[in-house]
Amino acid sequence: MATTLDKTGHVLAKALGIKLDYRNELGKEDVTRGESFLSGSTTDTFVEDEPTAKEWILKTLPTGKDMVNYAYNLFPFTHWITRYNLQWLIGDLIAGITVGAVVVPQGMAYAQLAQLPVQNGLYSSFMGVLIYWFFATSKDITIGPVAVMSQVTGNVVLKVYDKYPQYPKDVVASDLAIICGAIIVFIGLARCGWIVDFISLTAISAFMTGSAINIASGQVPTMLGQSGFSTRDSTYKVIIHTLKFLPKCKLDAAMGLTALAFLYIIRISCSVMAKRLPQRKKLFFFLSTLRTVFIMLLYTMISWLVNRHHREKPKFKILGVVPRGFTDARVPQINTEIISAFASDIPSSVIVLLIEHIAISKSFGRVNNYTIDPSQEMVAIGVTNLLGPFLGAYPATGSFSRTAIKSKAGVRTPFAGVITAVVVLLAIYALPAVFFYIPSASLSAVIIHAVGDLITPPNTVYQFWRVSPLEIVIFFAGVFVTIFSSIENGIYTTIVVSVAVLLFRVVKARGRFLGKVKIHSVIGDHLVDEGKYGSLGRVGKNDPDRGVRNLFLPIDHHDGTNPEIQVDSPYPGIFIYRFSEGFNYPNANHYLDHLTSTIFKETRRTNEFNYPRLGDRPWNDPGPRRGQTVVSQSHKPLLRAVILDFSSVNNVDITSVQNLIDVRNQLDRWAAPNTVEWHMACITNRWTKRALVSAGFGYPTPAADSTGSSGRWKPIFSVAEIGGSSSAAAAAEFRDHEKDLQIQRTQTATSAKKHDAAAGDRITAVEGASSSSSASDFGKDLNASKAYNTGSGLAPKVALVHGLNRPLFHIDLTSALQAAVANSELKEDISSKGGTDTGVEP
Repeated sequence: MATTLDKTGHVLAKALGIKLDYRNELGKEDVTRGESFLSGSTTDTFVEDEPTAKEWILKTLPTGKDMVNYAYNLFPFTHWITRYNLQWLIGDLIAGITVGAVVVPQGMAYAQLAQLPVQNGLYSSFMGVLIYWFFATSKDITIGPVAVMSQVTGNVVLKVYDKYPQYPKDVVASDLAIICGAIIVFIGLARCGWIVDFISLTAISAFMTGSAINIASGQVPTMLGQSGFSTRDSTYKVIIHTLKFLPKCKLDAAMGLTALAFLYIIRISCSVMAKRLPQRKKLFFFLSTLRTVFIMLLYTMISWLVNRHHREKPKFKILGVVPRGFTDARVPQINTEIISAFASDIPSSVIVLLIEHIAISKSFGRVNNYTIDPSQEMVAIGVTNLLGPFLGAYPATGSFSRTAIKSKAGVRTPFAGVITAVVVLLAIYALPAVFFYIPSASLSAVIIHAVGDLITPPNTVYQFWRVSPLEIVIFFAGVFVTIFSSIENGIYTTIVVSVAVLLFRVVKARGRFLGKVKIHSVIGDHLVDEGKYGSLGRVGKNDPDRGVRNLFLPIDHHDGTNPEIQVDSPYPGIFIYRFSEGFNYPNANHYLDHLTSTIFKETRRTNEFNYPRLGDRPWNDPGPRRGQTVVSQSHKPLLRAVILDFSSVNNVDITSVQNLIDVRNQLDRWAAPNTVEWHMACITNRWTKRALVSAGFGYPTPAADSTGSSGRWKPIFSVAEIGGSSSAAAAAEFRDHEKDLQIQRTQTATSAKKHDAAAGDRITAVEGASSSSSASDFGKDLNASKAYNTGSGLAPKVALVHGLNRPLFHIDLTSALQAAVANSELKEDISSKGGTDTGVEP
């Protein structure tokens, strides 16, 4: 009985002119109309229900349990902290101290890239590692200052400082961190971490490569002691100026070049020795990891020896006074003038913070066999950048070099970040006096050495070319724009070109017409179904998957299959068409234009000469010239049916379905007075089925007669056996019994080997009897099994895979082709008896 809500809906629909029952799937006939081979006594009736909006809403809206899990997952450390143990602590101590020793010199060096005092790099390092572990889903990531983000921050700081010099540079950097952090936290809390998947690997590689070249070229002048030009110009300009000013190099070059050389010498030497002495591999790893610390200590000592009596006028540039403690701790000043000044740089800053961190965390998660949550990682980045400015930090994100070190050092949990924070805290309070003598040229050498690992090696670029030549355009476009323009423009270029390539592939997707090929499986030089391998051959005779089977391949062989193989047409007038890249509004026209043009070329009209006068012909089919006869197309088949393979289609939209309707009408006019059958195979989405059914697909098109009847047609359904020897349950039980029997035989054989040779014959006889007994028991078990027992010789029970109300939706291409051929033959048979070729008997 209809509810009040249903009645109200029907009245409202009638008032608005909405036809709720605008389609009657099979005209006046019942849903089971047709010549079905199925028996009601052996088949369970199944009518497929359509998905509803209410069902989707209920499935999408979070439940109370989902909300509890959401809150619980916001703090991932609660999942493992209660089981923390001593062994984990030892691993975290080693990794945390190692990373702490590396992050101190790197943090100070990167602060110079950001145009900030070196202590701000230490503050960012401290807050990054201290906060991250609360929200981390990766044990390896180390958040802190990184080269690329520091360069972007430096560009923003200089841009704002030129416009508003009254605002300190660290205030500008803090405001940038807060704004970017707030945006990223919002994205993470909304669980929209999937947006980073739109940025391709080639785009990330191009951005990292171009940025590394940009940063390294900008640090070379400082390393050589050059001055007199801006190191913030485009990369190519900086390189030109560096070469022009080579004669003006100072003593700084000695401190920078030698430091850079020693860094590479130590790394290469440790790598070689680790291969020669694999038993000392761990030792050489730590020596290589701490090379930055050794070099900084060495050159700080050299600087102290040289400049201890020249503190006011040092022989080369040094850091100078570094304050002890958190001197910039304060409540951040959010100023609208500052924000408006760098508003145009916010998108690029957010992108840099996200893609480097997410890419690194995903990579190390795969290496170390765990899965990260991109949305939760965004929460971690955002909270770090929201809270960091309270202690004077600037934007921070995941560091590739320190993450790699942390992973190789044997980190066990994210708690290692707390250990690193303690090391950084000690440096902030105990080492500022030592920092005074650090040479600026040596810090530049550290930066150049660090960013060198971000450059994509030529071999990787070649692999990109091998995998996808089209995406090489993305890589080189990003690199060249970064070198000749800026990092920000390089970021936008790679993203735009990536989206353009994606859209090009979607829009220009080309479907394939398929044909049928008979396939045999081969082992060595024998067919599986020949029976030359004993039981294997016997299996091949009974199992269609192991013997001869039909396969559908592109007729044009553009998938790389052997062109010598003859691909047969499925059936005269029947076409199988496979979508390759989904089926949506961008590519619907491209697909269907290809479909219709091929069909018009390969078939003929049902009524070739249905234009009695010249003026009756359409302008796009004017016919032959005057005096010439119409060329007969009788050798071509009539159009009977179209089979669409939806295996690569997940969703459809209004545009694509409407285009499909238009093509159906177009082909019906081509085949008039007949109608073209449309069979759909391999549909995996219920909403796609609903959309197609709403457009009139999935069931036979009613004949254009006065009754609106569908005529005589043969629905062929796919069924699965419930019980019986061919069911899935029987197959599973067979495997279980066979495995148990094999174990029993193995145990018997093993015990037999323990006896002496004299009792060999007797043992063999016993073993044979045991095997026979086991086999007999196995047979009895199979006969007694519910899966194999059909019950007093009755036919096994089967169930429909697709609903009776969707007879033209098929589970695979084979069943779709069977149905199309059967109905085509039925129509031909009726036509040959004197009826019209509409499927209606005379």
